[in-house]
Amino acid sequence: MKKIISVLILTSLLIVAILSFSSCNENGGDEQSPAVSGKTLVLNVYNWGEYISDGSLGTLDVNAEFEKYYKDKFGIEVKVNYTTYATNEDMYSKITSGAGSYDVIVPSDYMIEKLKNEGYLYKFDPSTLPNYKYIIDSFKKAPYDPNGEYTVPYTYGMLAIIYNTALVDEEDYADKSWSLLWNEKYRGKILQFNNQRDAFGTAMYYNNLDVNSTDKAVWDLALDSLVKQKALVQGYVNDEIFNKMTTASAAIAPYFAGDFLTMAADNEDLAFYYPKEGTNYFVDAMCIPANAKNKELAKEYINFMLSEDIAVANAAYIGYASPNKLVIESEEYAELMTELHEDAMEILYGVSPEDANVNYSYDPIYRSFDEDTQAYINSLWESLKTENSTEAWVHATCAIIIVSVIGLATWSIVVRKIRSRDYRLRDKEALKAKKMSSVVGKTK
Repeated sequence: MKKIISVLILTSLLIVAILSFSSCNENGGDEQSPAVSGKTLVLNVYNWGEYISDGSLGTLDVNAEFEKYYKDKFGIEVKVNYTTYATNEDMYSKITSGAGSYDVIVPSDYMIEKLKNEGYLYKFDPSTLPNYKYIIDSFKKAPYDPNGEYTVPYTYGMLAIIYNTALVDEEDYADKSWSLLWNEKYRGKILQFNNQRDAFGTAMYYNNLDVNSTDKAVWDLALDSLVKQKALVQGYVNDEIFNKMTTASAAIAPYFAGDFLTMAADNEDLAFYYPKEGTNYFVDAMCIPANAKNKELAKEYINFMLSEDIAVANAAYIGYASPNKLVIESEEYAELMTELHEDAMEILYGVSPEDANVNYSYDPIYRSFDEDTQAYINSLWESLKTENSTEAWVHATCAIIIVSVIGLATWSIVVRKIRSRDYRLRDKEALKAKKMSSVVGKTK
């Protein structure tokens, strides 16, 4: 009897343990051990394009290195499923719509704040990551994450104007102003951002308007500047800027200083400056979405990204400034950047965000908006992109086609009238000839 009771008790305990384990997994608790499941773990990483050392041109393949590292450390197979986006807004739509499931994302400051406020980010303690100690202290508690509970900084930098010295006259860029983007002389050779926050930002820094204003009138003023600029713009671009600037198919563009280093390596005529009126200072950070399926694996990945060899490889590949002490103090990194551009370290670290914004009256870092303000900005951006959006050459082509059609129609009508007259004359002459023939016959 005691044996039966013992068996029953053990069976009950086993069932409870199984149910508890299952419940833990169903409610987002610890992952099921792949050693038990026999499955390869998949880590879904969603990042900007060209924003990680990927093994191209002899660089280190960071994701492949993580897969090896994890297998060596835990004896477990892991596959990094890596996809990219072009703008913060694209990423936001994917995350909030549920169209994709990701374990690690890398938003910018204002988008981090927005995702956090709306409950889309996982709260954790970054200080529990062994390599977090290498992040510079000033980056650990930023305005978008004041308690340092959601983010691990990845890169940072400032917005600049990039121009082609062979196509732009020195007198036009000597004063280092945003006004170069509104210079009539370079109509059709100017590029603009194809995302609302940065595009509006160029107009707002130029006119000393608050980039974080909730006053609709302020945004209307910024829109007026962009509308005036539109006739001069060759195109609204993001990653396409690299090809357009390096091939000299465009002469002027607002973009990030780190990207200038990449472009200048392919075109020595390119130069840049931080506009005197002030400019954006941004931070991109690694985060874990609230609905991530592999949160512990995501933490391991983020910690791995902070290790010296990996952080140096990423910083050198991306070209943006790094908030990681191991990178900044690395001689290898300094050598790599100097090979890319002789002034690379000065460009990235020589001018502080504070110095770059001494003439700007507001906070240069983008912040998140309330729904009403964001909706209004969306509507302004849509109106800018759609109203009178047809290029001038399209209008000219249409006009030529219309004139040609009208001309062809007119010519056709005239020809038909001439032919009709000729036919009537011919028929009249034929009838006359027939009558004459009949008269002659009767006479005979």
